[in-house]
Amino acid sequence: MTPLTAQRVGAVLGTALTLLLTLATPAAAHGADAPDATNYRTAITGTPDLPGLEVITIEAGARLQLTNHSGKPVEVLGYSNEPYLEVRPDGVYENIHSPATYLNITIAHVDPPAHADPTVAPEWRKVSDEPVYRWHDQRAIWTDPAEPPAVATAPDQPHRIREWTVPMRTEVTPLQVTGTLDWVPPPNPVIWWIAAVAGALAVALLGLVPGRPRPITVALSLSAIAAGVLALAYAVAREIDAGNRTPGPILLELLTVQLWAVVSALAAIAAGAYSLSRRAAGDFALALGAAAVGLFAGMVNAAVFHRSIAPVPWGDTAARIAVAIVIALGVGVAAAGMLRLRGTTSGTPDATSADTTGTVPDVTANPTADAPTPTTQP
Repeated sequence: MTPLTAQRVGAVLGTALTLLLTLATPAAAHGADAPDATNYRTAITGTPDLPGLEVITIEAGARLQLTNHSGKPVEVLGYSNEPYLEVRPDGVYENIHSPATYLNITIAHVDPPAHADPTVAPEWRKVSDEPVYRWHDQRAIWTDPAEPPAVATAPDQPHRIREWTVPMRTEVTPLQVTGTLDWVPPPNPVIWWIAAVAGALAVALLGLVPGRPRPITVALSLSAIAAGVLALAYAVAREIDAGNRTPGPILLELLTVQLWAVVSALAAIAAGAYSLSRRAAGDFALALGAAAVGLFAGMVNAAVFHRSIAPVPWGDTAARIAVAIVIALGVGVAAAGMLRLRGTTSGTPDATSADTTGTVPDVTANPTADAPTPTTQP
């Protein structure tokens, strides 16, 4: 391996490791608001019969989203049936005296401030100009760090944890949203990891083909592009599951909370296109771009291998397949690119074979060239 090749391989490995250790992962960018995956399924079974009012689950069931275009104010009640939220045509208002205002910020437990007293008359604070709000309703999710007793006894069996109700009202008319919370047994992660690793090894073996043939370059380049496109699709799917349905909010979230997933996906696409059009440094670009997408759009989403509910609007199995493909193509192309950077696979002669003529220098042509100069003794 030449010094330049060694530097390039080291740059790929060092960059990937540095980013992995120091940067926030894209899948965790939503934090507690959007878990990478979960074993609890929150489902809505009934919503109010009020035209223009919509309540859905988002972020793998971690939050409820209420959209009110009915033209009437809709009030959501807290855990003591106190006024908690009021979603009016001009925006959303929170009652600062409702404990739910503070308990529903995150899945993790928080202690409400002293003034959070459900018996005190409501004091409204405007929090949004749009009649849309999202919150973690503890009636609809499981917040205890320990599993329910039935789940602890038989984790490989499905369980109905509870049926839940979120009371609401509009003016003097009572409303309610009803639903269920279920435990769904997780899949066998070994199967999915074997599939991802086997796929990565199969792609990596292409880097051992001698001579760097053009068809192999094309195959690796297209694989990097495919990994990037699939990673972008998964990132968009996560934003749709988070309640964003129009291009503007989706793009904003992609460029903020999922920035590294998007950057790594675009890097893989650009590397594949570069390798297809130019041979110089193409393998280095493939190795770096594919390593980024494999780590920051594949590995960080691997929680779907271990949990049953994925944070995407399509099927959970499809989500696992997508993540496994991104890992296989990203890691595989990165490994193949680094193998091709080696002198034995890239066609670059080793430092020990700089004389490509195959001839041995004639040291006898000038036998005195290296002879020591005699000295005269006095």
